[in-house]
Amino acid sequence: MDDFQKLEQRAYGYLLLVNILTLIVGILIWMYADYSGLPATTAFGLASIGMAAIVVITSRIASTFILQPLRVLWQAILHVSPETVNIPPPNIEKLRFGHELVLSLANRVYQFASQQGAADMADHRKAVLQAVDIVNLFPQPLFVFDKEQVVTNASTSALTYLDIESNELFGKKLFDSVDLEFSTSQTLEKWIVDCQQNKVTDQAFWQRVRVNMKDGKTVKQCDVAAYYNRDNASGTEFIITLSDHSEVYGQDDQALGFIALAVHELRTPLTMMRGYVEVFEEELDGKISPELTDYLRKLRISTDQLTAFVTNILNVVRVDENQLTFKLSESDWKTVLGQGAASMLARAQVLGKTITFKVDENLPSVAVDPVSITEVINNLLDNALKYSGESKDIIVTATLNKEDFVETTVQDFGVGIPENVVPNLFEKFYRNHRTRNQFGGTGLGLYLSKAIVTAHGGNIWVKSKPGQGSSFTFTVQPYASLADEHKNSDNDGITRHAHGWIKNHSMYRR
Repeated sequence: MDDFQKLEQRAYGYLLLVNILTLIVGILIWMYADYSGLPATTAFGLASIGMAAIVVITSRIASTFILQPLRVLWQAILHVSPETVNIPPPNIEKLRFGHELVLSLANRVYQFASQQGAADMADHRKAVLQAVDIVNLFPQPLFVFDKEQVVTNASTSALTYLDIESNELFGKKLFDSVDLEFSTSQTLEKWIVDCQQNKVTDQAFWQRVRVNMKDGKTVKQCDVAAYYNRDNASGTEFIITLSDHSEVYGQDDQALGFIALAVHELRTPLTMMRGYVEVFEEELDGKISPELTDYLRKLRISTDQLTAFVTNILNVVRVDENQLTFKLSESDWKTVLGQGAASMLARAQVLGKTITFKVDENLPSVAVDPVSITEVINNLLDNALKYSGESKDIIVTATLNKEDFVETTVQDFGVGIPENVVPNLFEKFYRNHRTRNQFGGTGLGLYLSKAIVTAHGGNIWVKSKPGQGSSFTFTVQPYASLADEHKNSDNDGITRHAHGWIKNHSMYRR
């Protein structure tokens, strides 16, 4: 006879005994009531009530007793289940009813769970080892982070590329071991924080990221791709890869350096040329024909354009080397805007276009370096004139925005910019492939403008639609908002440097 049949017979006998005892108790109650001389109906009522109470009590005791083996088995299953925690194993030895059956079944449950757990552990260990091998053998520098931003794994090529040992990288945050500098204020570190606060999955890409090696002398340049997946089952939330382009980007930098050396030699003759043109305009005013006067004005405009080109080239080199210095002083924005746009007004007149200024009254004084901020104004107006097409109107507006920054917009109604081009406009050397053969340019003006505006503590962006024109907007800070910084600086103003490469969250150095 098996354990289940034994349990079944014992349960039958137990219930039969309970029912017999209940019947006997009921008869005894009726006999007592009848012996006491009570009326028959009363005696019968008391016997019925007594038997009902006995049935309720014995049923409760019987159900608890009979179901005890099932309860112990239920606890054993929950104890080994991966979905439950803090469930202790049952004490089968104390079980008086169904002990043999429950002991046999519980042992089988534990055996199955042990085998399944071993299989799952083996599969998990195998999957982990495979993932580690994939990361180690990945041909490009690759880093794996957890939710604490701690590096848990990296490819062998990453260690070779950075020339560091694994113990210098693993178990630490990437930024504690690797010195990355970005060409925009949207750095990898900021992206990571944004992902953990606002995203479930995301990816990002950066070009021309500089990697400062630990020897303090070598600088490599690469593109960075980043991927995020919140609460990944493997514990991996971030994967970062580097694509080295040191040779290509280095050649660009060398070419720019050579160009800067060449244009530097143009500064002296250009300065002399501008001086002669100004003398001719003053001395010959009203003495030559209108046609010659127009030629002289066009010569001055061309000289100003060439001077702006030379200045842009030299300043981009200074930005990359963090040698471009700004002296922020308190200025009236309407005056700065008018003086900065003076040369472009003459050029617009020659081209038959009109620049209209809409500047709000009572704007607060701003903290700007007038010389450098003029380059921003000229670059944006130069683009507006260049890409305005058949449209003759260019509008410059200046207002105080919700963040209490002075916000200036240069709007044209020309060819516009495709949506897929907009994210790259402020990168160095970038030119729209659809229009670069039609319009001249170096791809440096907007890059330099962003560096200057950023160093001023502002921001710059663009809105555009093909065929409808573009609106370039930038902000500068009111001087009052920099009162504390002014107190800590010299009396001549606030000195800052243009960071061509943004590290961590720093936007400028004092």
